[in-house]
Amino acid sequence: MFQVASKKIFTVGDSVVYPSHGVGQITGEETQVIAGVEMKLYVITFAKDKMILRVPTSRAIKTGLRHLCNSDEFSAVMKSLKGKAKIVKGMWSKRAQEYENKINSGDAVAIAEVLRDLYRNIDDPDRSYSERQIYDAALDRLAQEYSAAANINKEEASNLIVDALNQAV
Repeated sequence: MFQVASKKIFTVGDSVVYPSHGVGQITGEETQVIAGVEMKLYVITFAKDKMILRVPTSRAIKTGLRHLCNSDEFSAVMKSLKGKAKIVKGMWSKRAQEYENKINSGDAVAIAEVLRDLYRNIDDPDRSYSERQIYDAALDRLAQEYSAAANINKEEASNLIVDALNQAV
């Protein structure tokens, strides 16, 4: 059901996660001369955003580019989703920044933590617009990866994630 994510080298056709953009596909490799230096680049296409990103092959790992999570890694994600939400007091702006950083880290477990923590008051009519936006961004990012890794549609992946949140302790 899940694709293997143990490879260390990226090849054309691989589905990958780029931390700040989500799931994309390596559609090519090219060589460009940048500032007089010849560089090999991965060409990554993000269909959802209609965007193409070029990442130097020598810096791919350092930028956080990674393969999709495998089934063991998604087990950890589901465990996190079903865990107890952390109730954090304090300024929303600081928490919002921390949530954004977790989403943009590209770490599926960190994104799951954001979902778990924000889900507890999902139906609260007093919930702020920005809180809803962050929750939706985290759900979208995680569902995108889950659907690509499990080869299911994104809506089905979202439903499975919400089901796991409903089972929270």
